[in-house]
Amino acid sequence: MAADDVNETNDPNGATDLTIVLADDQELVRAGFRVILESEPGFRVIGEAPDGARAVEAVRTLRPDVVCLDVQMPGVDGLEAARRIAALPDPPAVLILTTFDSDDALFQALEAGASGFLLKNASPERLIDAVRTVAAGDALLAPDVTRRVISRATAAPVASARTADGALAAAGLTERETEVLRLLARGLSNAEIAAELYVGDATVKTHVSNVLQKLVLRDRIQAVVWAFEHGVAG
Repeated sequence: MAADDVNETNDPNGATDLTIVLADDQELVRAGFRVILESEPGFRVIGEAPDGARAVEAVRTLRPDVVCLDVQMPGVDGLEAARRIAALPDPPAVLILTTFDSDDALFQALEAGASGFLLKNASPERLIDAVRTVAAGDALLAPDVTRRVISRATAAPVASARTADGALAAAGLTERETEVLRLLARGLSNAEIAAELYVGDATVKTHVSNVLQKLVLRDRIQAVVWAFEHGVAG
């Protein structure tokens, strides 16, 4: 198979594996990621692509759970590929993997529909955790990246308390859901929110899901931005 074609792996283990497509213009990088990810039981790389256009086609054809995208690729880059993938019916989670730790790339990735943003110098364990996190429907950002998201959000004009109350009332958030939203805006994980509220992780996941659904938001990062923009964080 030519190097610029999409590589597909047959399913040897049935339908219970977490399936992944890798997109990076460097074959050695893809090979390294494949070794790391397939060392984790239940993880299976079912396709590879050397550019964004072929990554989108691989997603259409193979329907993975997660697609890992490099930012800088020839032709269609990772950010544009993320936009196209997010527009597909029932799209997979998108994890951006990059060597470029820039705010522009970060915010463009989030706006493009990415669920996570991870630097390529992260540890193998961090990569495995990142793929598992976005596959579960959670957003994944390193703590320093989350602080940058919050910093940019807080730089925007903050709504008044009356506007905040009106926005919450219009969304139909309960008192507990509002409390969860405020804790999200502080950058707390589900486990930390559970400890703060003395409830179980499953209860927190339900509240977070309800918040996202009522606010018509894609993920918890958008919820953080929404909270600051509407004066709810505090």
